[in-house]
Amino acid sequence: MGTTLILLIVVIVVVLVGLIGIYNGLIGKRNRADQAFSSVDVMLKKRYDLIPNLVATVEKYMVHERELLSELTELRTRAVTGDMTPAQRAESERQIDSALGRVMVSVESYPDLKASQNFMHLQASLNEVEEQISASRRAYNAAVTDYNNAIQMLPGSLMAGPMGLSQRVLFEASAVERQSVDVRSMFQR
Repeated sequence: MGTTLILLIVVIVVVLVGLIGIYNGLIGKRNRADQAFSSVDVMLKKRYDLIPNLVATVEKYMVHERELLSELTELRTRAVTGDMTPAQRAESERQIDSALGRVMVSVESYPDLKASQNFMHLQASLNEVEEQISASRRAYNAAVTDYNNAIQMLPGSLMAGPMGLSQRVLFEASAVERQSVDVRSMFQR
């Protein structure tokens, strides 16, 4: 009976160590996903800080695009002040991406604006921030994929539910962003 008790204790200890390992692994993956989202957030804050300068610079030239500039300003305000879930933030960012893209396309109609040193500097800064946002999103998606896999696969899935861990949403391109670009139409203005 002594060896049976020792064997039972060893099995219990091994199971507990395994459960602790799974628990710690899930928490680590969740924290890495949170940290990656925070990195995206930092880059988005940089973008939000550039938008008012961009709008102020462009506004002087773009008389007919006031509605677009107002939309961009409203989207930025909502994104900065709103407490959003990652899914809501991703949708908000898609809308801001779209509005920024429309502003940049509209700039083509204003040669004086395109030649402005202030605008060229803002455009370069915005391009740099967009590249950093893209890199941060890739890192976030990698961390979220790792986290989602951990909570959906055995043995992590057995502990994820009781721990209150749920699947995270990836940053994805919108349907409009997935469409092919009609380059010919861009040159027929």
